[in-house]
Amino acid sequence: MKISSLPAFPIRQDTAHKGSFKTLLIIGGQSHMPGAPSLTARAALRSGAGLVKFVADESLLPQLLALECSATGIAVSDKARNLERVLAQVDPDESAVLAVGPGMGKSVQSRNRLLSILASNRPMVLDADALNLLAESQQMLKPAGKPRILTPHPGEFKRLAKAAGIKHDPVDPKQRVAAATELAKAHHAVVVLKGHQTVIACRTQCYVNETGNPALATAGSGDVLTGVIAALLAQGLDGFEAAALGVHLHGLAADRWVSDNGPVGLIARDLADMLPRSIRHYITAL
Repeated sequence: MKISSLPAFPIRQDTAHKGSFKTLLIIGGQSHMPGAPSLTARAALRSGAGLVKFVADESLLPQLLALECSATGIAVSDKARNLERVLAQVDPDESAVLAVGPGMGKSVQSRNRLLSILASNRPMVLDADALNLLAESQQMLKPAGKPRILTPHPGEFKRLAKAAGIKHDPVDPKQRVAAATELAKAHHAVVVLKGHQTVIACRTQCYVNETGNPALATAGSGDVLTGVIAALLAQGLDGFEAAALGVHLHGLAADRWVSDNGPVGLIARDLADMLPRSIRHYITAL
């Protein structure tokens, strides 16, 4: 079923504090790609997340925290099962929202960490190399009690689709809804098929986004989107609602930036910093 309306932005009670929402854990980053998780963190904070924490190698944490000082960090080692133990310590009830993949790389260590993450029952957004590693594993996600959101661009989609035996073309406008829906069914997840008029789909409904513009064709914009969606999950929206509203707000931020500055020159950090303005516009327009 195709929907035409979006949920309200989560309302903050007068008594709300930073612990009123779920903690957001960002798992990713390599020494040569610290910017990706830092952009995810910034976007999450700009979208209303209360507590954002990097989960990364100890050697990388200082760099990440310097790039986004409003977040905190948790160190993990490359020893087997270390990530699993760390997550069990900081999130024993499996309630934290995970944003997995930005800057993660495709090393054996990253693959093992992803498999450990997928074995848990936490709400999560999977992006970038988390999607590539998932495709390489040839595994389909099993039904989970908490939301799982996949955010592929067409190239990542094709790799996931090949593993799932899906033939639809993610670029053809006439096939994009069917493509996203079939992948959502295969992985028991919400799928955000990025591109012109991004498609958000789950097993029973879909939404075609109409905000955004070509200025979003810039490095890091996908990392920003991951942060927005994860922040909305942490504030209580369900998986489909968080994905659909997150994509809308992400595109709206780009639209408002272009309205102020013109069609060229948007960078991901500026996009993240435009999010509060797009959220205000969305709330007041309802």
